[in-house]
Amino acid sequence: MSAQPAVATVDPMRAPTLRRRLATMLYEGVILFGVVFIAGYLFSTLTQQRNGLTHHNWLMSWIGIVIAAYFVYFWTHGGQTLPMKTWRLKLVDAHGEPVKPARALARYVLAWLWFLPPLALHPLFSLAVPQTLAVFAGWVALWAAAVRLDPARQFIHDRLAGTRIVAVQPLAK
Repeated sequence: MSAQPAVATVDPMRAPTLRRRLATMLYEGVILFGVVFIAGYLFSTLTQQRNGLTHHNWLMSWIGIVIAAYFVYFWTHGGQTLPMKTWRLKLVDAHGEPVKPARALARYVLAWLWFLPPLALHPLFSLAVPQTLAVFAGWVALWAAAVRLDPARQFIHDRLAGTRIVAVQPLAK
């Protein structure tokens, strides 16, 4: 009698808890710190940047491209980044199938809705930094709470991109 290998299963109908998704996002931020550091170091070395204001628009564009490549690659090759594997989450399309690159890129762009709207208010209304942080915290709280209004318990950017975050069942023994 041969033993079957342990395989993780995906429950396409079970959305993970909000707490679990936010913990994954926090862990993702830690990983991205290293990704951004290496990308910035590589950029400044190759361009021989000596001042932070030199080529800063090119640097921001480069970092945006690197972060997009990071997410699109992992979401299209297994549907999980390292934090998503740790917290047993997986990205699939609306039908439970693996995500294609165009859909992953759309999700990446739409995920910026977590950050850009409140940060855009800073220069528009000449807000002080504490005011901007308060607006940002309120926006993120509202954006996260909106998951409770969705029947499938998905974030707005996932709904718009046609993707879903699903829970991966632990390995069977």
